[in-house]
Amino acid sequence: MTLKQIETFVRLASLRNFRRVAEQMNTTQPNISARISALERVLNQRLFERDAGSVVLTDQGQALLPLAAKALEATEALLQAGDTTSRQSVMRLGVAETVAQTWLHRFLREMAVRFPDVVVELSVDLTFNLQRNLIDGSLDIAFLNGPVSDLSVANLPLGTVALPWVAAPRFAAALPDPAGADDLARFPILTHARNTRPYAEVVDYFKRNSSRLSRPVSSSNLAACLNMTLDGLGIATLPSPLVERFLESGELVALNCDWVPTPMNFTASYVTMPARPVIEAAASLAVEVVDWKPNAA
Repeated sequence: MTLKQIETFVRLASLRNFRRVAEQMNTTQPNISARISALERVLNQRLFERDAGSVVLTDQGQALLPLAAKALEATEALLQAGDTTSRQSVMRLGVAETVAQTWLHRFLREMAVRFPDVVVELSVDLTFNLQRNLIDGSLDIAFLNGPVSDLSVANLPLGTVALPWVAAPRFAAALPDPAGADDLARFPILTHARNTRPYAEVVDYFKRNSSRLSRPVSSSNLAACLNMTLDGLGIATLPSPLVERFLESGELVALNCDWVPTPMNFTASYVTMPARPVIEAAASLAVEVVDWKPNAA
C-alpha cells in the first residue's frame, strides 16, 4: 500500500470521476484505475462500484474512507512539522467579482504574511463557474455567492450583500416613488450575467409584473455594468459595496422600488477531502478579514 494510492482513493471518493482525479493529480486515467485496483487487492475490499461512467463508494469503501482521510491528514501534519523553508505549496483560489473589488487585497496581504510558503493562483469568475470548478477539483477554495450544495464541500459564511436598484440622477428623477415593474421597464435594465441568480430573478420579476417588453442587458463584468449605469445608459441592480461611494457623491441615486433581488450570501467554500490544513486556515482567515466596505484597507 502506498500513500499515492490512499490519496487517489480519497480524491476519487470526493470527485467521483476518474478523469477529474487524473487531471488533478497530473496523471492518466489508467494510472488512477490501476492505483485503485492495487489498493483494493491489498485491502481485499471492493471500494467503488463503476457503472456507465459513474463512480460510487461501496459500503466497504464508505467505512474505510474516514481512515484513509485521517492517514492523509497525519501525513500533511508531519510535513508541516518538518523543514518547510524550501517547499512551496499552491492554493488555487477563485473569487466572485464583488469580492475582488472589495476585500480580496486584504486577504491576499494577510495570506502572504501568515503563509509565506503558499503561492496563490487567483481566478475571478461567475459563481456558477466557481462552483463547478470547485467540485471538479480545478479550485481548492472559492469565495462566492453560496453555499455550495455538495456533501464534499464545507461552507463558512462571509456575510450578506444587498442588491439595490440604482440609476443616474436624471433617470431617478423620472421615476415615481415607489417604482414598479412597468416604471422600471421604461428604461434599459442592466444586470448580472446569465447563469446567475440575480439575473434569473430580474427576468422573472419583469415577466410576472410588467406589461412592457423588457430585455435586461446582462454583463459578466460588474465594473462595466456600473460604468454604464454612471453614464446614464440604463438602471441597474448592483452589489451595495460597489455603488456605495457613488451614492454618497450623488453620481448615482438609490431607487425606492416595490421589489429588489434576494441579497447575496457569500461563503468561503472548499472541498474537505483530502483535508489540507492550509486550505481550512485560508477559509478561516477569509472569515476574519472580510469587510464589504468598498476598497477597505
